[in-house]
Amino acid sequence: MFYSYRLRLPLKYFNIFISGVTFILFLWLTPVVAQALTKAPVILDGQQIFQISDSGQYSAQERTNLINSQLKNAIQTSESIQVKIEKRNQLPTILLNDRYLLTVTEQDTVPGSTVDEQAKIWAQQIEEALQQANLERTRTYLQQTTFVAVAILLITAGLSWLLGWIRHHFFRVVSQRLTTNSNAIPNSEPLKVLELFFKLVLASMRIGLWISAILYITNLFPFTRQWSYQISNILITSFTSPILTLGKNPYSLTELIILIGLLFGLVIFAGTITNFLRSRILYLTGINRGAQEAIVILFKYGLIFIGTLVLLQIWGLDISSLTILASALSVGIGFGLQDIAKNFGSGLVLVFERPIQIGDFVEVGEYTGTVERIGARSTEIRTLDHVSIIVPNSRFLEKEVINWSHRNPISRLHLPVGVAYSSDPKTVQDALLEAASKHPNVLQTPSPLVLFKEFGNNTLNFELLVWTAEPNKQFLLKSDLYYNIYEILQQRQIEIPFAQLDLHMRSGTLEFTPEMQLALMQMVKRLSNNE
Repeated sequence: MFYSYRLRLPLKYFNIFISGVTFILFLWLTPVVAQALTKAPVILDGQQIFQISDSGQYSAQERTNLINSQLKNAIQTSESIQVKIEKRNQLPTILLNDRYLLTVTEQDTVPGSTVDEQAKIWAQQIEEALQQANLERTRTYLQQTTFVAVAILLITAGLSWLLGWIRHHFFRVVSQRLTTNSNAIPNSEPLKVLELFFKLVLASMRIGLWISAILYITNLFPFTRQWSYQISNILITSFTSPILTLGKNPYSLTELIILIGLLFGLVIFAGTITNFLRSRILYLTGINRGAQEAIVILFKYGLIFIGTLVLLQIWGLDISSLTILASALSVGIGFGLQDIAKNFGSGLVLVFERPIQIGDFVEVGEYTGTVERIGARSTEIRTLDHVSIIVPNSRFLEKEVINWSHRNPISRLHLPVGVAYSSDPKTVQDALLEAASKHPNVLQTPSPLVLFKEFGNNTLNFELLVWTAEPNKQFLLKSDLYYNIYEILQQRQIEIPFAQLDLHMRSGTLEFTPEMQLALMQMVKRLSNNE
């Protein structure tokens, strides 16, 4: 117990630490990703040379479109490549074959460098990229690259065949050893699961091998590299282009995914903090489980609500712009989610009003058990058979609920008992009180009581009333008391009659059908044989 506690405590702190670090990383990466999305890359033959930013009235994309087109024209012409830098309007300007290409501004520089240094770096990168592009279009390079591509395809095909051979022979050896060591059936379920696992692993390796080979080959040739870049650019654009506008701010799919990730991280962080609050802080206060759960639920949902508002504000989303969305959501809740909204509202009523609490022994319809959890939508009841029943919260407010533990757990149990008419009522009363006094779980204050209920058809009907402080054990208590009652009634020779029915027939002729006569004759014959 000591070691498990020491291991569990650091694990709790570790979960809180990981959740907090993940949440902070999301917040830190959000402006970084947003800043990266505002830049545009300069591309030549599907390879990125560098990225530029917005400059004055021209956006980054407009600037890169002009640069990319001029670089492409320079490759297609047979002119020699000349890249130089000139000063224009106190800013360095890069010229390609004496034609304007790019003006480097303060927005383009990286921290710690000047515009002149940045211009020199970019000019050198442009010149090297153009020389590499001319080299990749020569016949010698294309022949060598084609040979390399064919070799890579052959090697990939050989490795793929080798993985298939390994899968076949390795599994055969493993299955033989398993059947030899454990006398297992060759077609048993564990072997099938093992075979399926190896098939999935090796199939994933083969697919990854072919994808890697194809991507490598496409990057060898300038034309295929352009197609690969265009396809990837289309996919990236579909994720980064705005698809939703709230207020004046457009949002792309990537930004929405990041926002959803932030909200998901917030929920995980709130759950970890509330678990720590329940197990480490509220546990030491000594308050009952119901009050602990109420505090935890309010803290968790309050933290999620406040954290969501803070995240939306940090994200730049105007809360007032969500009024239309909230109106549409309210209509959806009114029609399609009314049961969920009703159960959620009922959960809040249960938390604040507290008609039931964690640990209460309740009866809801045909279900009887102990309340284990009160959630936002449903409540978990653990029956005496240790079966968890999930009950919607609205049911506790719409129908009658018997709460044996509400405010005062002391409850009275009723045990009906019937004895023969020849019994003395006072003797029966003493016997029932003696049976109740022998059980340790029967409270002596208030004292047990015996009521003479009525004269029944075949019995004198009594009722034993006892008090208990553990209503969740009432069924075991009733069983023990009935055992004691039966034993004491036998000792005092008090008869417990069974149901009887007296039949009085008037004088006259009684006629029977032939089938009934045959049945009576067979019954008489059977009785005579038994005698």
